This record gives sequence, C-alpha cells and structure tokens, in this order.
Amino acid sequence: MSKDGLLPAAMGRVHPTRRSPSIATIVAGVVAATTAGLFPVSILGELVSMGTLLAFTTVCLGVLVLRYTRPELPRAFRVPGGMVGVWLVSGLGSLICLYLFWQSFQVNWPLIVGWTAIGMAIYFGYGHWHSKMRDPASRG
Repeated sequence: MSKDGLLPAAMGRVHPTRRSPSIATIVAGVVAATTAGLFPVSILGELVSMGTLLAFTTVCLGVLVLRYTRPELPRAFRVPGGMVGVWLVSGLGSLICLYLFWQSFQVNWPLIVGWTAIGMAIYFGYGHWHSKMRDPASRG
C-alpha cells in the first residue's frame, strides 16, 4: 500500500535483518495497545468480528465483480461448477456473512459506523491525495 502512495513511504520500508515492515508493525502495535486500553475487550472483540464479516462479504462480492470486469486475470483456483458455482459460493457467502452481521451486533452498529468513518477520513485525507493511481505520469 505504501508503494501505491496509500500509506507514507516509511510504512513500507523493510527491516534489513528481519525483512518485515518494522515501522508499520510498531505503529500498528501502538494503535492496537492504545485502543485496547481505551475500550472493553468485549466491545473490541465484537468490532473485530464485525469487521471480519464485512471483509468476507467484500471478498465474496469482489470475486463476482472481478469475474466480469477482469475475466483475463489468471486464476489458480477454480470453483467447481463454473460460473454457477462462483455465483453460489459468492452469493451464499456474502448473504450468510451479512445475516450474521445483521443479527449479532445491532448494539454496536454505531461504533462500526464511527470506526468506518474514521477509516474513510484517513483514506480521503491521505491516501486519496497521495495515490499514485491518481497521477497518470507515475503509473508503470
């Protein structure tokens, strides 16, 4: 993400010995520790579950979108049943995740909306304006 300009370049630097993004790891650890100190674990657990269900839903829907918008992409894994199987697995996966999200976490919806708003503000405040995809001259 830092190569695309969505994060500061320092976040993408890899430690020469450990070969891991050490700055990003430290920043993520500090944010996680601070968040864990400010909120009850039960609420954090539910927020993580909510985020995971929404991420799975996004992946399921993204598979369908990419099948039609980028059919030329190489696909190492084939879903049994062809396009019917893709629609079945992706459709049921997204519906089940959304059902679980809808039924399980109604009390914490305002928190996930707030957390999403914070993420969108960070994206539009930094990532959108620094994205190399926005600048045609920087595309490879």
